[in-house]
Amino acid sequence: MIERTGNLAALASAVLQPGFVGTTPPPWICRWLGEGLGSVVLFARNVVDPAQVAALTATLRAERPDVIVAIDEEAGDVTRIESGRGSSRPGNHALGAVDDPALTEEVARDLGGELAGLGITLDYAPDADVNSNPANPVIGVRSFGADPALVARHTAAWVRGLQSGGVAACAKHFPGHGDTRVDSHHDLPRITGDRARLDAVELAPFRAAVAAGVQAVMTGHLLVPALDPELPATLSDRILSGLLRDELGFSGVVVTDAVEMRAVADRYGFAGAAVRALAAGADAICIGGERADEAAARELRDAIVAAVVSGELPEERLAEAAKRVGQLAAWTVAARADRPPRTATGAEGSAVGLAAARRALRVTTTPAGRGALPLAAAAYVVELEPPRNIAIGAETPWGIGAPLADLLPGTTTVRYAEATVPADPTAAAADRPVVLVVRDLHRHGWMRAAVDRALAARPDAVVVELGVPALVAGAVHVATHGATRAGARAAADLLAGR
Repeated sequence: MIERTGNLAALASAVLQPGFVGTTPPPWICRWLGEGLGSVVLFARNVVDPAQVAALTATLRAERPDVIVAIDEEAGDVTRIESGRGSSRPGNHALGAVDDPALTEEVARDLGGELAGLGITLDYAPDADVNSNPANPVIGVRSFGADPALVARHTAAWVRGLQSGGVAACAKHFPGHGDTRVDSHHDLPRITGDRARLDAVELAPFRAAVAAGVQAVMTGHLLVPALDPELPATLSDRILSGLLRDELGFSGVVVTDAVEMRAVADRYGFAGAAVRALAAGADAICIGGERADEAAARELRDAIVAAVVSGELPEERLAEAAKRVGQLAAWTVAARADRPPRTATGAEGSAVGLAAARRALRVTTTPAGRGALPLAAAAYVVELEPPRNIAIGAETPWGIGAPLADLLPGTTTVRYAEATVPADPTAAAADRPVVLVVRDLHRHGWMRAAVDRALAARPDAVVVELGVPALVAGAVHVATHGATRAGARAAADLLAGR
């Protein structure tokens, strides 16, 4: 029994993908790698600079040469390797606005080459969700768009590009998180479409990802009654085994979204969600966004072992999951061997990304706004800050003011949230040009009201939208399709006439 339990502990460790705190691997991670742990996941808290990340992954690989090193790097607004500066590559919505799959593939290949050079082997991207609900609070610019065919062709291109760069892609959030008003970090979203609608919309990008050879798929913590009226997708055998495996023909690794997220943890428990996910057909359990210590990993490992011993989780299912993780590890080793290491992107960021961000800019001008660009003098920039999307790092900078001040010295910036915005946000501008910066203007009534007041006072103000440009306002409207460093630089260049 001791020998069997020890083997089960190694199998249970193999299917975990824990995070950790610190810029070097803690002793417990190194010890677990020697005891069967197959993967780790990095977050912004683990990243200082390219040299440090490369040293970190080398330390991991010294303990286990085939360890899978994952990261949640979508580029765009959700960035980990550039979280301190903002992504130098545009996100999905910007690439969808350009709608050039060759460009999408090039940007993803550029990212893949950089990640591979840092020793990262699995990327929790692309986001394959169709953002069909404009009120979606968590997807938005992370999606290529609202049209399923567009999202499908760019999902496939992103997968091809990233994997040709030497890093395994992971399409998410299966079976589709786009048509929701609820953030699964906080509660359980419900997708109400019937099966015909799911086939036509939500599932189309995942079919394209599978056809493109995606190595992994991440589950969404979503209740989809047309597929399973009782269990969220992460815990549903009907959805993971019946739909994803049998119908869509996916044979790679199924990774859960973080199991500590409230959509599942509040209902089934932290460990209970992990065991149920494995039983349903998941192969790897992502943890550590919020619970990032040895105690959390041990709780899951011990629960998995106990579930096998009790018969709740068949040992064959656990062994199958561990085998798939091992197959992905072998793919990553071969991918690294086939491609020489690439030098990390420098301080200026990705040249490919900046060129793509420039192509994604869209300017709408009414007759009253003709001749407003470029700005004639240093500007007064008003940035209106919405509630934070929890998927986006709180440390990640955004806005137009800083890059515009580099080009037009004397430019000043104020930033207001809902509780602090004054009656006239432009009152201190005097006679300077005014730039109003918004994120998802269509989703925030207070922001629309503030923009209306500002435009009443300064109808010559330029509006720059860094989110989904569903609502165009002002005589001159500039859409970047994302709040990235690349998009901000491109917009600042446009405003300054550079």
